[in-house]
Amino acid sequence: MKILVVGGGGREHAIIWKLRQNKSIGEIHCAPGNGGISDNAVCVPIKATDIDAMAAYAKQQRFDLVIVAPDDPLYMGMVDRLNEEGIRAFGPTARAAEIEGSKVYAKQLMKKYGIPAAGYEVFSDYQSACAYVESCEMPIVVKADGLALGKGVIICQSADEAKSALDNIMVKKVFGDAGNRVVIEEFLEGPEVSVLSFCDGKTILPMASAQDHKRICDGDQGPNTGGMGTFSPTPRYTGALKAEIEQTIIQRTLYALSMEDREFKGVIFFGLMLTKDGPRLLEYNARFGDPEAQVVLPRMKNDLLGVMNAVIDGRLEDITLEWDERSAVCVVMASGGYPGHYQKGIAIDGLERVSDDAIVFHAGTAKKNGCYVTNGGRVLGVTALGRDIGEAREKAYAEAAKISFDGVQYRKDIGIK
Repeated sequence: MKILVVGGGGREHAIIWKLRQNKSIGEIHCAPGNGGISDNAVCVPIKATDIDAMAAYAKQQRFDLVIVAPDDPLYMGMVDRLNEEGIRAFGPTARAAEIEGSKVYAKQLMKKYGIPAAGYEVFSDYQSACAYVESCEMPIVVKADGLALGKGVIICQSADEAKSALDNIMVKKVFGDAGNRVVIEEFLEGPEVSVLSFCDGKTILPMASAQDHKRICDGDQGPNTGGMGTFSPTPRYTGALKAEIEQTIIQRTLYALSMEDREFKGVIFFGLMLTKDGPRLLEYNARFGDPEAQVVLPRMKNDLLGVMNAVIDGRLEDITLEWDERSAVCVVMASGGYPGHYQKGIAIDGLERVSDDAIVFHAGTAKKNGCYVTNGGRVLGVTALGRDIGEAREKAYAEAAKISFDGVQYRKDIGIK
């Protein structure tokens, strides 16, 4: 069995780590991969968004399976192209991936099919959007319509903040064409829960719950990031709440996609807010979350390849997901300056001192003269398992403390909330 994984971050490292538990898998290639992934797979310098080059490489190498993990190539139609070339691929088509690729479409879908979510308005004109925020009760949430590396969602405490966000998104185009339209959404309060789900178009199987920490600083302060750490499961995801969410949000989404003729085969990420008025859907992702994958996959007992094949072949109803009863905590170690400007190429020290109590997933690293160096904003994800969140957290931080690089920053409160 020969597999290609598209992407090069912590999520892709976690996927490859999990696949390696299946001894029937021989070669794994990763494009473009990263420094840590190169220890587990053949890394190929092809951009994750280069559909032509990826399809050509997949044909040349005759892979048995291509796993498209990141959002951009999914929304750009990489799975569609691979399927056209007769190459077996895991991930949704571009039409199905629009639930993440367009926040406007996602909100319209939620409204049309009665999926509980925040109220919203859509704007393509900057002046109209600015006039609207003057009438809003604060805080509000401003979202770029398209993909923005997890940074296109801005919580605004005042009209001036909202106008500044609109200027950055719609006028200065800090997220490019992703800012051609914006969603202005009511602000919801409560703890967040992430639920990843395998979906084969007919059956949807929720995975174990997780909880992400998006803000850069302790106490959920500072700007949003791609995710500074996560834990699984979240104690708030009780049996009754789980049943309600599966009925009103997860299954309803499957029905909505079916009615819209957007057969979804892959992983749907449900970003949820547990408000005083009940659970509300914040967003969809059309793939494994990052860093949620780094705590969910280590707890998954099933063979990942077997589940992925069941998704592709429409046999998910035959699968029962099984979970390690232990909890998992992932601490993300980031470059100084992230999520703003940061340096690359800084030597990473101490990785060899990390014990078997933790798994270190590489997100933004490269190898230079046989040594690991930083090569991104989020550099490493240190994941540990424990009998409860407290023990897993203690182990993760103990092992993270053994690793250092100039400017390193990481939150000290992952798992406390």
